[in-house]
Amino acid sequence: MADLRIGIIMSTTREGRFADKPAQWLKAIGDERPDLDVELIDLRDYPLPFFNEKASPASQPSQNPVSRQWASKIGNLDGFVFITAEYNHGYSGVLKNAMDYIYTEWNRKPASFVAYGGMGGARAVEQLRLVCVELQMAPLRNAVHIAREQFGPVMKGEKQLSDFDALGKAAGGMLDELSWWTKTLKAGRS
Repeated sequence: MADLRIGIIMSTTREGRFADKPAQWLKAIGDERPDLDVELIDLRDYPLPFFNEKASPASQPSQNPVSRQWASKIGNLDGFVFITAEYNHGYSGVLKNAMDYIYTEWNRKPASFVAYGGMGGARAVEQLRLVCVELQMAPLRNAVHIAREQFGPVMKGEKQLSDFDALGKAAGGMLDELSWWTKTLKAGRS
């Protein structure tokens, strides 16, 4: 078993979401790699209320029991891939809320992105990278952007993400980069 634990975080919770498709596709690719131990993380499993803590999680852990479970899960991972939709040129509110609930658990860990929506989710990724920097994460350059011409046929069930060679190539490059940074940052944290 690989010693690099990667969480693939599905960042939407609504019914009928698309996130399950790229998450399962990426997990299958990750499962073929001997260097990574990938796990799906579904925000539906962590129903956090809107952030309303007395202090910043940078200085005081949350007392909310769901937040404590969330912190434990994120703290036990070495790197992340955010599967993100683009909502109004940004990423989902539920993801922002989940990111805001914890702090040290994110620190000095790499983050990659698989995005979909307008412009292949590029604007959501751009915003996520900024938030990752403030959480002392290392947001990585390589990402997978699922464009409209790929999203539509997959959403309708006419094709699978694996039918698009360019997406597979982008995912391979992203995971190569994530593996390198995860090894490097894990060594640095220890």
